[in-house]
Amino acid sequence: MPVSFLTTEQRSRYGVFNAVPDVAQLGAFFRLDADDRRRAMAANGARNQLGWSVQLGTARFLNCFLDDPEDVPAAVVDYVAEQLGLQAADLKGYGSKEARWDHQEQIRGGYGFTAFEGEQWFALACWLYKRAWTTGERPIVLFDLATHRLVGAKILLPGVTTLERMIAALRERVAARQYALLAAAPSPRTRPPC
Repeated sequence: MPVSFLTTEQRSRYGVFNAVPDVAQLGAFFRLDADDRRRAMAANGARNQLGWSVQLGTARFLNCFLDDPEDVPAAVVDYVAEQLGLQAADLKGYGSKEARWDHQEQIRGGYGFTAFEGEQWFALACWLYKRAWTTGERPIVLFDLATHRLVGAKILLPGVTTLERMIAALRERVAARQYALLAAAPSPRTRPPC
């Protein structure tokens, strides 16, 4: 069974901005309330304040943090900067600073996001295994369902290959179990007479 079932395009669209958020999305995910602004302004300097806020909105919108927090559409940076009374150019260089890691930890702790680690991995693996056993859904369907489940639970999305390999391995285990059950079933000649 192939481990890679996603196309190159599907992989490239995972966990990133695929389009500029519209006005409704900006308001829903990137609007900062008083508490958000207070937390952002506690960061040291305009670059960190804007970077912290952009990362908060990104986590809300994508359910993950970007490898480079500056890889967001300009409309997002403009929208967030305006709320803080900062300039969009203040974000420049934020992605190369160590503070971004501390900010991610603050956002996880302060906003109820969970990292995809041991317990979350095991819970998702159990759910996917049961689903694969009972439904026989295609890998891409399981991938989409798993992503939806993680987003709903505010568990930050793992890397695309992590999720892809997990699904492929679980489907392989399900297939092996099915084959073993079928192989153990008696044939018509070996069944005892009724």
